[in-house]
Amino acid sequence: MTTPSRPSILVANDDGIFSPGIKALALAMATLPDVDVMVVAPDVEQSAVGHGITIRRPLRFKHTASAGFGTIPAYRVDGTPADCVVLGVHLLGRPDLIVSGINLGPNLGDDLTHSGTVAAAIEGLALGIPAIAFSQQGTQDGEYDFAGSAAYAARLAAQVMQRGLPPRTLLNVNFPRTRPAGVRVTRVGEHRWEDTIVTRHDPEGREYHWVAGTSTAPDRHDQDTDYGAVDAGMISVTPVRLDLTARDLIGEVQGYVPGV
Repeated sequence: MTTPSRPSILVANDDGIFSPGIKALALAMATLPDVDVMVVAPDVEQSAVGHGITIRRPLRFKHTASAGFGTIPAYRVDGTPADCVVLGVHLLGRPDLIVSGINLGPNLGDDLTHSGTVAAAIEGLALGIPAIAFSQQGTQDGEYDFAGSAAYAARLAAQVMQRGLPPRTLLNVNFPRTRPAGVRVTRVGEHRWEDTIVTRHDPEGREYHWVAGTSTAPDRHDQDTDYGAVDAGMISVTPVRLDLTARDLIGEVQGYVPGV
């Protein structure tokens, strides 16, 4: 008689294998009964790399025993968050759930399009695996307390493993900087960055440029949005569907595209 395999969770992030956020998340997942946990994360910070995949050079996949994960098998990759998910799934086995984070800082509104944390979850969707991305605001001093967030993440992960998620749908979860006042299921808000370019010169007089910007959120007071909920001290849980087709415009566009 064959013994059924235990369910498993793959933990990834974009802040790197040594981030305190991924350590807290992995250890919390390991408290779930009868669940195997494995960690695959970038060897250095990969914030804001989006859903990039490395195809023009080889990738290194190394076991890491010094990142504080205890008995949880942990591996570091010299690539992007999406690379970590691809290698983890193919080299360690297909998990039942992918969780990404806990990111140092929130991922709200249009930030989802360039977030490496969310990209790891998106890669899970591409592989047909349910996924959740977790992020947290820091205090004004840049400090983070992940204890409560990680415990909540484990509870939510248990629900998703039991109930599943629709195809091509992930959950994007953001924690406020203070103790949460509650939980709100939200929509993606209009939080975005108004980019500016800062131009300077190196010691040899050559120009170089920094991409900077100002954070804006036109609907920050709308607590139905992810940004508004977190701004009000709530945990924001946003179902995000990866369907890029503007279906309502198909008929209109068919009416004016030129023929061959």
